[in-house]
Amino acid sequence: MSMMKNLTKGFFKENPVLVLALGLCPSLAVTTSIENGIGMGLAATAVLVGSSAIVSLLKKFIPGSVRIPIFIVIIATFVTMIDLTLQAFIPALSKSLGLFIPLIVVNCIILGRAEAYASKNSVFDSIIDAIGMGIGFTIALVLISSVREFTGTGSLLGYPLFQLMGIEGFKGSIMMILPPGGFLTMGLILAFMQWNRLRKKAKEGGR
Repeated sequence: MSMMKNLTKGFFKENPVLVLALGLCPSLAVTTSIENGIGMGLAATAVLVGSSAIVSLLKKFIPGSVRIPIFIVIIATFVTMIDLTLQAFIPALSKSLGLFIPLIVVNCIILGRAEAYASKNSVFDSIIDAIGMGIGFTIALVLISSVREFTGTGSLLGYPLFQLMGIEGFKGSIMMILPPGGFLTMGLILAFMQWNRLRKKAKEGGR
């Protein structure tokens, strides 16, 4: 697989959230605003890149019988570093994301890439794969959070879009930034993607 294909496969074709349905807990929990989505995406990407590189580097020295516990220790080390960095330099984001930063340790995207890819490939390829999957995860979070923030508050990144469009009476539906809104948004996005895949297959079959 070429470097570009390895990098971009996680964007859409193998998107960890929208296609592989991994990491759904943070995808539903923290996507009440675009800032949260970007923050969680970048934090998870940093952990993913660091842990994949170390797992790939040490793969020949890690006994198969204890590889999962060792992977988790490696991931937890990077999560702790990211958590402390956010607390020190971006405390508002750290407070907003709360418990979901430490819970990156058990994010199945990161453990899954360590087990399925980094433990079987070179350090360089593992880093490229991790960057692609991290960007794909961030894309999914930003997409979900954009829909929820816009429909829930009538704003995006603090800009009152409904008011700018001349719609003064509607300020969003509070349900969309509550847990039911996360499930509803995720369901609609997954349904649209499935419909689009089936439509493309039907077109290809009709040729």
